[in-house]
Parts: sequence; C-alpha cells; structure tokens
Amino acid sequence: MFDTLVVGSGPAGLAIAAALCDEGLNVAGLAPVPLPVEWSNTYGIWCDELEPMNLMHLLSHRWQNSVAYAAQQKIALQREYGLFDNVKLQNYFLERCDRGQMTWYQGTAATVKHLANCSCVTTTEGTTLSARLVIDASGHKPALLKRPKSDRITYQAAYGIVGKFSSPPIESQQFVLMDYRSDHLPPAERQAPPTFLYAMDLGNDVFFIEETSLASSPAVTFEVLQQRLEQRLAFRGVQVKEVQHVEYCLFPMNLPLPSLDQSVMGFGGAASLVHPASGYMVGALLRRAPGVAKAIAHAVEHQNDPPARIAASVWQTLWSSDERRKRALYLFGLENLMRFDEQTLQAFFASFFQLPRSQWSTFLANTLSTPEMLQMMMNLFGHTTPEVRWNLIRSAWSERALLWEAWVASE
Repeated sequence: MFDTLVVGSGPAGLAIAAALCDEGLNVAGLAPVPLPVEWSNTYGIWCDELEPMNLMHLLSHRWQNSVAYAAQQKIALQREYGLFDNVKLQNYFLERCDRGQMTWYQGTAATVKHLANCSCVTTTEGTTLSARLVIDASGHKPALLKRPKSDRITYQAAYGIVGKFSSPPIESQQFVLMDYRSDHLPPAERQAPPTFLYAMDLGNDVFFIEETSLASSPAVTFEVLQQRLEQRLAFRGVQVKEVQHVEYCLFPMNLPLPSLDQSVMGFGGAASLVHPASGYMVGALLRRAPGVAKAIAHAVEHQNDPPARIAASVWQTLWSSDERRKRALYLFGLENLMRFDEQTLQAFFASFFQLPRSQWSTFLANTLSTPEMLQMMMNLFGHTTPEVRWNLIRSAWSERALLWEAWVASE
C-alpha cells in the first residue's frame, strides 16, 4: 500500500507528485500514457513569481518589453514576463519523482472504494491500487472527484499559431499581454463577446499570436477566434507565411469547488485552482504544492485515520476560509467582466493596470490577503471611470450572493 496515489500526469499531477516525493512519502502515480509526454499548450508566467522559487531556468523566453492595449492606450506594464520550456518544466518534476523512487502505473481511474485506513482505485483495465490518500489531479473533468453541478460555466477560449509572417505582427522583442483594440472588426461584431490578442516575439522571425476570449458563457468558438485573428492580421497588412504550431485552448474559469467533505483529495483544475480572473494556474501549482504536500505528509502519519479524516485536514489546507473568501471575490469580479460591454471592459483594464504594480501584480498572482484584496478593489473603484464605477455598483446587487459568500466563509 502506498502513502499517496496521484491520478493524472499533467502539470498539476506532476507538481503535487514531486512535492510529495520531496517529503519522503511512498508515492504512486496513475497516468493514461507512459511518461514523458508532450504538453502542447503554452504556459506563461510573470518572472517575479518564479524568482523566489529559483526556477528561472525553466523558462525558454523572457520579455522586459511587456505591454497591454486598452481604451486607446498603450500601457507599459514594466514587468518581466516568461514562457515556460515545457520539456524543462516536465523534467523538473519527473527528476524529483525519480529521486523519490515514485512508482508509475499506466491506466485510467474508473472507481474508488474507501476502506478503514486506505482507499482503493480500480482502473478501466482492471488494476487495483491502494493508498492512504488518493489525489485526483486529472483535470477539469476529474476521474474521481465530485463537485456540485452548475448551470452557468464560464470558459476561457483561445486560438493561436506559432509561425512566420510577412511582417512582424507585434513589435520586435515585445510581449503583449492583451490587445483589446477592435478597429479591425465591423461595428456589429464589436457587440459580440470581446476578444483580445495575446502575443510574443519568439525570436528568429517567429511569433506566437493568439486570439483570446477571457471569459464567456457559452464559450466563444474556435471558428470565431480564428476568424477574428485573421481579420486582425489582415487589417494590419500582415500575412501568415509559415505555420509551425496551432494551439487550441478551452477551459472553465468558474467551476464550483469540489465537495470538501469527500475522501478523495484534489489538486489543479480538478480542485478548481484556475485563477478565476485570469485563467492562470501553473504559478499557483508551483507555490502551493509544497504546503499541500507537507499537510499530506503530516496527515498520513496517523496510521489508523480513515481516508475521510486525512482528506478533510488537507482540504482545509488547500481551501482555507481565507482562500474561499478570496475566490468568491474573484468570481464576483469575473461576473462583472462578462457583463461589461467592450468600451467598459477596456476602461476597466486601463484603470486596472494604472494601479500600483504591487497591487495588480499580486492580484493576478492570487498572493494578496483578503484585506489587501479589498483595499485593491476599493482603490480601483476610486480611480476608474464613472461608467465602470456604475457597473460595479449595479453588479454588487445582482451578484450579491457571491459577496455574501465572501463574507460568511468560515473554518
């Protein structure tokens, strides 16, 4: 019997598995295909999030010239951005797993049964694996975790290409976090859910450009995103000369929290760790995995505790009352963004990035405490446009349930 069984081998699964191995636990992993595998999506992160962890070597590219475009403004963000080298990131996790002599099994989790002092997972292939604690890190549609149903899931969607172009689609050596300019669209299309350009110069005349819908319900289709990207390029007189990679990205932003009284633990998208305001998650995985692993290591020391008691203590570490309060506030902000028309949305982001960098950067990283987060929100409210302010006041009533959830969250 293992101390822990990690279901999933994406960034979340490997992050928590590596951290558990660092704690000296006897760890097993269940992956659908043999490792290593290719991670096709791009993962970006602000460099100041990686520096304290001494993980800058995991980046393939860095940009000091980081900008955003909103409300007819070019906003210099004055913050260095990086792109992960997916091979280095995956190897970083796998090497730690290897040092911990982790055992990997190939298969897909089908069912879980909880006994007096362990949980047993049976795969679709018929293999049964036993562990003191099972951790489901299999993504947004988890194999074993249970969560309440929701009638309105919001999705971030993106269509992007890596390639060469007839002329640079963005400035040389530049990273564009978001370009909300919509002068390339007919007026009627500007009334549809707003989308923005996320782009970076990869060097050697290669660029990554991606049309992104930050949050929409239902999701903006890949066909619409591709069409808008092509319209954006054509308006600027840029033609695609060579396509090296096509990226499709679609994931939920506001999945309900899993039931925190279940005997299976979760991590990553399965545990709703996606940042509700930005869609980022890898930075959170790197920051939070060590603390969660320590809580697990402490919990499994009690040999006679049932899986439910072990999981309950770890859920409290992952989703403390403060984390739940902050999430409710983030979800309130997400609902606001989806209600804004294009003009109001651009005004909001122009105001957001004019806040002190110490505020907007920690808001995007989800490293603020609840009081600090409330102070930042009040600061934004006081310095934004009357139109944005009025929309926020109106949403405070229409989305009062989320504000109430933030108020009453308790241990």
